[in-house]
Amino acid sequence: MVFTIPEGLHPDLNPLAWMVGTWRGKGRGEYPNVEPFEFAQEVVFNHDGRPFLNYYSRSWILDKEGEIVRPGGSETGFWRPKPNNVLEVVLSHNTGIAEGWVGHFDGPKIQLVLDQPYSAPTAKIVTGGVRLYGLVAGELFFAYDMETPTQELQSHIWSSLERQSE
Repeated sequence: MVFTIPEGLHPDLNPLAWMVGTWRGKGRGEYPNVEPFEFAQEVVFNHDGRPFLNYYSRSWILDKEGEIVRPGGSETGFWRPKPNNVLEVVLSHNTGIAEGWVGHFDGPKIQLVLDQPYSAPTAKIVTGGVRLYGLVAGELFFAYDMETPTQELQSHIWSSLERQSE
């Protein structure tokens, strides 16, 4: 699939232009005291001409045959590139968690570290995290390592998503 810079994209977003669009695929997850699971995921990056990307991710838990069992996690937010390849990301989850992430982008590789977590009174508490996004063999690869008050930073979910034709 040929890639072109989206029309009307703010110039600050040019280094992230490869992300704009809809991506779909499958992933896996695990964590202590959680049975390993598979999920389907859709991620959408779009823009409105201002210097940030709009972001939306939703997922569905799959059974062993790959059929959807129920909705999974979803998150929405904004990706804000800054000078010197710094990236600020603000996310809000359907589970009552909000997060501020800070990291760097280098071509089609993005590494983020959880800077500021917030958990609603009834939400689980996340104390640390690392996210990796990258373009690998034409697909959007995503990995998330998570830390909680009772678990050290460790692998939690990862997925590989194909770009969808618009």
